[in-house]
Amino acid sequence: MIWLLCAAALALAALGAPIFALIGALALWLFHAADIGGSAVIIELFRLASLPALSAIPLFTFAGFLLAESKAPQRLLYFAESLFGWMPGGLAVVGLTTCALFTAFTGASGVTIIALGGLLLPMLLKQGYPEKFSLGLLTCTGSLGLLFPPSLPIILYGLVAKVSIDKLFIASLLPGVLLLGVLAVMGVVTGWRRGVARTPFSGKALASSARAAAWEIPLPVVIIGGIYGGLFTATDAAAVMAFYAFMVEVVILRDLKLSDLPRIAALSMALVGAIFVVLGTALGLTNYLIDAEVPDRLFAFMHSFVSSKIGFLALLNVLLLVVNMVEIFSAIIIVVPIIVPIAAQYGIDPIHLGVIFLLNLEIGYMTPPLGLNLFLSNRRFDRPLGELYRSVAPFWLVHVAVLAAITYIPHLSLWLLPK
Repeated sequence: MIWLLCAAALALAALGAPIFALIGALALWLFHAADIGGSAVIIELFRLASLPALSAIPLFTFAGFLLAESKAPQRLLYFAESLFGWMPGGLAVVGLTTCALFTAFTGASGVTIIALGGLLLPMLLKQGYPEKFSLGLLTCTGSLGLLFPPSLPIILYGLVAKVSIDKLFIASLLPGVLLLGVLAVMGVVTGWRRGVARTPFSGKALASSARAAAWEIPLPVVIIGGIYGGLFTATDAAAVMAFYAFMVEVVILRDLKLSDLPRIAALSMALVGAIFVVLGTALGLTNYLIDAEVPDRLFAFMHSFVSSKIGFLALLNVLLLVVNMVEIFSAIIIVVPIIVPIAAQYGIDPIHLGVIFLLNLEIGYMTPPLGLNLFLSNRRFDRPLGELYRSVAPFWLVHVAVLAAITYIPHLSLWLLPK
């Protein structure tokens, strides 16, 4: 009966039924079948509302939308171009760095592709980068910043897996830099081979772009440096970032008016509300799965086929690439509570598992045929999906190679953590 209900829920989801309604209904039915009151689901909603770290999500999201709605993306892009444009493949490095930073702060792949993709694609083509390379680069960069704080998926994973968000921020930094560095090398090699035109370095242009972006440039230093330096927690950082973004974009630079704030707040809180309502119902379902010892049974089943840690990690990555292709927030909320206890029985550190899961999210965004970035690029650049599949293939392979390194070398994730 349970499998029939799960199949029915999947079918209804495919037809467009709200995820939170399906999860909540399934949780209520399962608890009812076990002669447990439906309050077991509501209790999780109350517990969720009482979590101190919960306020970080709306604050970071609001700050990210403030930046996205202002002219900050253009200012940061031109600053990065004046700083790195002289290098072989300099503009590719600029695109990677700017998009990664912007995705980290907004927490939304779509915002990055829509806001920066339209600016970067003509610039890349004008300098002589192949169209296939340019499309693949911009499609993958839409999710490149998910491993950098204050990435929303990191916070959400920490809440669901019940692990330290601050430790996740620290652990994901080195893997994020590694991936960004490998992709940057790929961009430099492409630019050098194609003889792409470079932007001559100009101290005057650098000074001018630095003055224009003078208020935005310190933001990542303040937020990331404050978290890694132990000056404040992730929740404190969210409040600092929201206040800073408001003061800069509304009061100092006046890119936005006070009359714009209700609209921006509505846009950002619609995303937050969607996450919270799914999170609350999913945690209720998770309670049933744990009470029914579903993770233990799955572990016993898997252990009969896969007894080694190496084999489990390989199987886990394959499963996560499929799951994360569809919808990342639902994947975090539904899948994480199941895999965390199973991974623990294989001796996998929960922080290391978090980094693996988050990198799988990045790759899932760009994995054919359902990766969200592919549809966003199809809409933004007006290119056929088949062409985008081919464009993204080399970048997908690079991501998978880095995923393999991070999966089987835990030190890359755990090295920076305090002993």
